[in-house]
Amino acid sequence: MRVLIMTAVAPERDAVQRGLGHDSRFEFALAGVGLAAAAVNGAMVLAETAVPYDLVVIAGIAGGFPGQAEIGSLVVASEIIAADLGVELLDGFSSLDDLGFGSTRISVAADLAERLTAALTAAGLDARTAPVLTVATATGTAATAALLAERVPGAAAEAMEGFGIATAAALRGVPVIEIRAISNAVGPRDRDAWRIGDALKALEAASSVLAEVL
Repeated sequence: MRVLIMTAVAPERDAVQRGLGHDSRFEFALAGVGLAAAAVNGAMVLAETAVPYDLVVIAGIAGGFPGQAEIGSLVVASEIIAADLGVELLDGFSSLDDLGFGSTRISVAADLAERLTAALTAAGLDARTAPVLTVATATGTAATAALLAERVPGAAAEAMEGFGIATAAALRGVPVIEIRAISNAVGPRDRDAWRIGDALKALEAASSVLAEVL
């Protein structure tokens, strides 16, 4: 099996590498921050390889929706959704799906996602499977958090790269999963309450389990 791991930034990559150890099945690439950079870099990496990848793993830290994913927990995506890709109308928001211009949702390798979540839980980690949102602008108010939670019921995490990488993988026919470790709550930005170090440790632990599941 040949697996591509994509993270936004180097500290996330390093945490995953520590968890996986020296496992030749896994290769790494940085996506950059944001949907556009992630889509371009994902497409370039997937196009440049002579031997196709069997799986793309999107990994990193993220915000968690209160009541769905608490700080320090793990979310394995059940679906990857570009939550703010669409148009704002006088009577609300319409997604690309609503407009008939495309889709804001990408399916994951569902069986693998469920097996991974079960294995994480069995290993004593706080993990769940739920929708993971990709946004262009990180949420900074309670009002926006509430709108997103209403728009995608059950959404557990918010990040900025997943949909871009997943789009590149889908175009190449490569299955994808997304793993997010929660560093902060989605809503009003309180940097003093963020626990990035704890989230990176959770990501490292999750990566060790991933190696066993695959």
